[in-house]
Parts: sequence; C-alpha cells; structure tokens
Amino acid sequence: MKRFRFSSLMLVVGLLFIYLPMLILVIYSFNASKLVTVWGGWSIKWYVGLLDNSQLMGSVVRSLEIACYTAVAAVALGTLAAFVLTRITRFKGRTLFGGLVTAPLVMPEVITGLSLLLLFVAMAQMIGWPQERGIVTIWIAHTTFCAAYVAVVVSARLRELDLSIEEAAMDLGAKPWKVFFLITIPMIAPSLAAGGMMSFALSLDDLVLASFVSGPGSTTLPMEVFSAVRLGVKPEINAVASLILLAVSIVTFLVWFFSRRAEESRKRAIQLAIEEAAADSWKQPDVRRAQAPEAA
Repeated sequence: MKRFRFSSLMLVVGLLFIYLPMLILVIYSFNASKLVTVWGGWSIKWYVGLLDNSQLMGSVVRSLEIACYTAVAAVALGTLAAFVLTRITRFKGRTLFGGLVTAPLVMPEVITGLSLLLLFVAMAQMIGWPQERGIVTIWIAHTTFCAAYVAVVVSARLRELDLSIEEAAMDLGAKPWKVFFLITIPMIAPSLAAGGMMSFALSLDDLVLASFVSGPGSTTLPMEVFSAVRLGVKPEINAVASLILLAVSIVTFLVWFFSRRAEESRKRAIQLAIEEAAADSWKQPDVRRAQAPEAA
C-alpha cells in the first residue's frame, strides 16, 4: 500500500511538473497587465493585438511552414531508410548505413548546426547555391535530424509486421507496389503519423539549428521568442504559445482518433475475412458429400 501511494504521488507530481506550466501559460495569456508576472484581470487584448504584430505573426507562419515541409520530407526519407534497415538484411555497409541514419539522434545540435553552416558556405562558393540562407536551408537542416526519428519509429513497427500477409497478397497476384500501398502502408500508418507529428514538433521547437543556418528575413518563432525573452517576456508571446498549444493538441487528438478508427476497421476486416474463410471451409465438405451420391 505504501509503495502504491508513493508511486501514485510521484505520478501526480510528474504530471503537474509537465502540465502545470502549460496551464499557467494559458492563464497568463489572458492577463490584462503588461507585466507578465503581475495579474491584472482577464482580457483578450493580447490575442487581438497579435493581428497588428506583423513581425511575430510572420515568424509563426514561417515556423509552421517549415515544420510542415520538414514533417513531409522526414516521413518520406525516414520510411525509406527504415525499409532498407528492416527488409534488406544483407548488403555491404549495412552497419555503416544504420549508424549514419541514427547518428543525428546522439549528435549535439551545435555540432550539426555548425557542420551544416560550413557545408552551405562551401556549396555557395563552389556551385553558387544556396545564394543566401533562409527557409530552404532551415528545412534541410531540420529534415536531416527529424528523418532519424522517423526511421527509428517506423523500423520498430516494420519489425512487428507479419510478412505472411504481404506474401499471401503477392501469391494471389498483387503487384509489389500494390502490396506496398494497399497493405503495408495502412499497417504502418500509425507509426507514420507518430513520426510526422514528432518531426513537426521538433522542427517547430528547434532553436539551435535554425540559429546556425538561417539568414536575414527567415527568423523562426523560437528565435523570435528567445530574442524577446532576453529583453523581457512580452504578453503576446504567451498568446502565441497558447494558440500553438491549442492547435497542436487538436491535431494530436484528430490523428489519434482517426488512427484508432482505422486500426479498428482493419481489425474488423481481418476478423470478417477469417470468419468467411472458416465458413467456406465448413461448406466445402458438405458440397463434396452432396456430390458423392450423384457421382455414384
């Protein structure tokens, strides 16, 4: 009993430590006072004032745009890397390839950002691209380390799949590309969604890499918030953070809801197929017994 109470207490403390700051952030986004730490009553003027703050809203739109691009590219590259690691078991350099795929997970972002900065500078001198650092270079930098997270998540799901399902589909005449899009992709869809959401969140939250590879006119939201915090937290920052928190929560719920419905539909389809196959197997002996007297 004491152990249960202690574990329950630690669980509650951990949840409060994680979610209480978010709740305080949302509450103080409705603070009427200009001083963030002094409560001055309820007001929505900071949300209305966001429409007039073009610099802050521009950084929000830019960060969301980069995060969306990063999520799509990271899911595509990470899924391909996961298939190579799980389905192609023997080829020269497999260990090296696996290490290169997962290296961004343990590499300090300062080292990654500095190396990418030197790479972009060298490319600009050699081939003339990129002429200036901006959204494209930030997108490339974010994709390099987000793809590693997607590869790990998708690889774990691919190792759990029953390959006999894909083999049965190909035995029935399905083309490999059809098996991939109609069987494999639906089965790993939850991991793809998880990897995409993780990439979106990591890109939206990144400050270090963006600071290295960004240029004039490509300030992201974390960079804007960091600059504002050094001069004092502005109430508009709380309002923007609350809106992003609300949007991410809604998207997370929708992805979870539709992924759960898709998984339940897939399970029902598999169960229905098993029942139909069992019913057909029971009917075949009856048909054979009925045909036996006619043949005699």
